[in-house]
Amino acid sequence: MISKRIEALARECAFRGCHFPKVHLLQDYHYAALNLYAHLPKWEKRARSMAYAINKQDILVYEGDRLGARALQEWGAMPEKTDPDLDYLTKAEEMILQKYPEVQELRRHQLITSSSFGHIAWRYDWLLEKGVTGMREIYEKALKEAPDQKAEEFYRGVLIMLDALQKFSDRHIPAYRALGNHELADLMERVPRYPARNFREAVQFFWIQLQVVKSENPFGGNSPGWLDHYLWPYLERDLKQGIYTLNEAKELIDELFLRMDERLYLKDSHGETIVVGGTLPNGESAVNPLTYIMVQSMIDLNITHPLLYIRVPENPSEELMKLCTDYILSGSNRAQIYNDKVMMDALVKKGVPRAEAARYSAGGCMEIGIQGAQSDQLFCGYQNIPKMLELMITGGVCLKTGMPVQSFHARKSLAGYENFENFYADFLREATRITHISLGQQDIYSEVSAEKRPVYLISGMINDCLEKGRNMNDGGARYHDYGMCPLGLPNVADGLTAIKLAVFDQKICTAQEMIDALKVDFKGYERLQRQLQKLPKYGQDHPEADEMARRVTGDFADIYLSFTTRFGGKGLPITLSFQWTPKAAAILGATADGGHAGRFPAQGLTPHSSAMTEGITAAIRSACIVPYEKFPGGATTMWDFDSSWAKPQLIEALLKTFLDEGGQIFQGNTTPLSDLLAARERPEDYGHLIVRVGGYSARFTRLSEGLQMEIIQRLRHSA
Repeated sequence: MISKRIEALARECAFRGCHFPKVHLLQDYHYAALNLYAHLPKWEKRARSMAYAINKQDILVYEGDRLGARALQEWGAMPEKTDPDLDYLTKAEEMILQKYPEVQELRRHQLITSSSFGHIAWRYDWLLEKGVTGMREIYEKALKEAPDQKAEEFYRGVLIMLDALQKFSDRHIPAYRALGNHELADLMERVPRYPARNFREAVQFFWIQLQVVKSENPFGGNSPGWLDHYLWPYLERDLKQGIYTLNEAKELIDELFLRMDERLYLKDSHGETIVVGGTLPNGESAVNPLTYIMVQSMIDLNITHPLLYIRVPENPSEELMKLCTDYILSGSNRAQIYNDKVMMDALVKKGVPRAEAARYSAGGCMEIGIQGAQSDQLFCGYQNIPKMLELMITGGVCLKTGMPVQSFHARKSLAGYENFENFYADFLREATRITHISLGQQDIYSEVSAEKRPVYLISGMINDCLEKGRNMNDGGARYHDYGMCPLGLPNVADGLTAIKLAVFDQKICTAQEMIDALKVDFKGYERLQRQLQKLPKYGQDHPEADEMARRVTGDFADIYLSFTTRFGGKGLPITLSFQWTPKAAAILGATADGGHAGRFPAQGLTPHSSAMTEGITAAIRSACIVPYEKFPGGATTMWDFDSSWAKPQLIEALLKTFLDEGGQIFQGNTTPLSDLLAARERPEDYGHLIVRVGGYSARFTRLSEGLQMEIIQRLRHSA
């Protein structure tokens, strides 16, 4: 339950979230670079321009605040006059097109997307433990011992941003004193200048640094990560000393979450993620009372941010399983459950020490990185694998346009192959080429970001940046991996099973007959379509179909992992569907497993809705055949339920089956289909309705028509 004060605050935050004043950070950033600091070296111009812009933003304070400071995530509109030294997007795109001229056509056919960045979680606990003064001492000492000029520039940049953080906080103090809120003013006199001594100070410290980090590096999901773990020692000490109670802690967490949602109220897809629970580096459970408080806050509050996900340690308690079940059923479709053992095993196989793997977190939607050790390149786009298979079948001809795709190099159609294995081998070769081009784009983004987007403050809280004297994208971060999504792998597995059985094994049709049927979307080939649809599918607990899914997912994971980034990291397969399904579907023709053109791809590694004909238990068994040890970037499955059937005992049993069978990430929806349809008809009555999209949760009425229809068309498991 929430207090009357929190009920009122929730209404206020929702109103303010819709009426926030526009920020002008980007305009101020470029203004400072062009006018105030144009004479400085480039590194210093960037650092000082960012510090200037952060502290030109309006101070927003309200009388009832118990947490000090507000700032928007977005940078605002691009100014008319910009400084080219700050424009990394244009520079990166120029370099990409020069190196990979085929990317334009690959993007046009949705085979790949342009690259991106931004999902990361940093070690703010260092800052909480040391305070700005302590962190300054560390970086001042490093500056005196800097091994080279680049290290000296990096250390000076961190110091400039630490000063900006302190100044931003200090600017609020007189504003709160003017409101008569001396308690909060006194609190902000102390933190972030000095280390947090108690839970109240730790939450305030966390909140103020979050504002500045998000201003410095706003795009995507710069996320708090393992928040209950890093805040728990402060609350535990307060509880022992009788300074704070669990009820008081719950009210402060409620306010923190409302304030996080307020800032992103109109931007549901901008994931800002918290993970709770999990496993300690010594192997013991990390679940603590704050875990339960944070999950209960999300159940109590009808908000979309923060995204809050539960890490389940090995051999979880019955109490934790009931919490997960309650969150799935009562959490407004925001639950996402991680299987710690499976996730950590994948990280260890990749080469992460187990004690460090215990510190994994989601930087945004679901993609996995080690908190405080990863550069912000873990959410970089997708590759449309069903489209690649389509072009492989047709010899490079797009079924939607009827035109050849010149950037697709395989020119022999399915009819030119005498056996399935040769076809499959060529498919993997072409998929590898295209995927490596996509990942190669990210190398260029990384290179340009290192120079033009050094993000000194957040880099100052990333493992090895201090020791190496480099920002996180310039080789400073311990792990420089790129995460991208092989979209539609379940559909590809079903398509390949159909090709193998129908064309090569059972001779249901010739390769040319299949191609001809696909070209006309099965018009006149309805009998063949029915035959293809009756073939075994991934999701039916069928050995042959599941073996194909295991093979395909493993082979595509290997394609990603075979890419080495410019600082020795890996390309990581991360499987989610995010908001990409309508775009991917729009370019897809008919499929070899009997699907019509334009069909939405499956969610993550979940069997496609049309394939799950044998019940959810069979579907879960199929989904757990995937070699998740090859998915250190994370692999989601989406399980939507008929709300009248989804009872606590049933959901807990299904979740336990999923975890015991070796599934990695569990998510889903329980909203009645009737509510979704009604929301389409009367959106003004359903603004409260939150659904799980794929990687994030959002208010249903704000979604595009394509995403709404994708969610409506998903299979809802029932008796």
